[in-house]
Amino acid sequence: MTVGITANNPSKIAIVTGGSRGLGRNTVLHLASRGVDSIFTYRANRAEAEAVVHQVEQAGQRAVALPLDTGKCETFDAFVASVRESLTQWGADRFDYLVNNAGISHHAPIETTTEQDLDDLYNVHFKGVFFLTQKLLPLINDGGRIVNISSGLTRISIAGSASYASMKGAVEVLTRYLAKELGPRRIAVNTVAPGAIETDFSGGMVRDNPEINRFVAEATALGRAGLPDDIGPMIASLLADDNRWVNAQRIEVSGGLAI
Repeated sequence: MTVGITANNPSKIAIVTGGSRGLGRNTVLHLASRGVDSIFTYRANRAEAEAVVHQVEQAGQRAVALPLDTGKCETFDAFVASVRESLTQWGADRFDYLVNNAGISHHAPIETTTEQDLDDLYNVHFKGVFFLTQKLLPLINDGGRIVNISSGLTRISIAGSASYASMKGAVEVLTRYLAKELGPRRIAVNTVAPGAIETDFSGGMVRDNPEINRFVAEATALGRAGLPDDIGPMIASLLADDNRWVNAQRIEVSGGLAI
């Protein structure tokens, strides 16, 4: 599924994983508002992805939606081939920004977390991020930007979140190493760590459960749970040239949660 793209388009191009919903969708739309085109991934819901493409078009930009399960590294070569093909529609062979956003949730105490639970989280949140980034490095422009999405749970310990938070902690370490190794190419790599956000993530519990929403609001200095519109603009601004000297940082975007 693609949209019409004019050759020699001067827009920057971002790849955003998990861009059909939640924070990824918000990021794609805010990038479009800043004149950035996107190749974004979706896991299964093509109609949802097509709706995002349409919204990007309405903003005057262009997008391509490609299916991808970021937990299946064996599919990454085919995905990269699809990215190469998509880039030709811009008259390009490289892109500028990568946002590793796709994720799954898991809430269980350590005692009941299974090996399969941990493997699933590892495959999506760390192994997938590591190897998808590796596969895409030849295609990202020198001077580009990478943003990896982490979580406030790497700073705040909440029972039942050990497995998920541990994988995000690994991503934060990976971010610093990427920044070090990609420095000669002038590629800045940072982590954005959202707090509790009202999306359908984790079954929509922050958005739809009044007790959890109230708990988050009371624990947040700015007095409410986060919204997707609190995160997408932050990611889009971090990718912009104004923030070119921000590198190897973990930036928490939580409204002052548990401070």
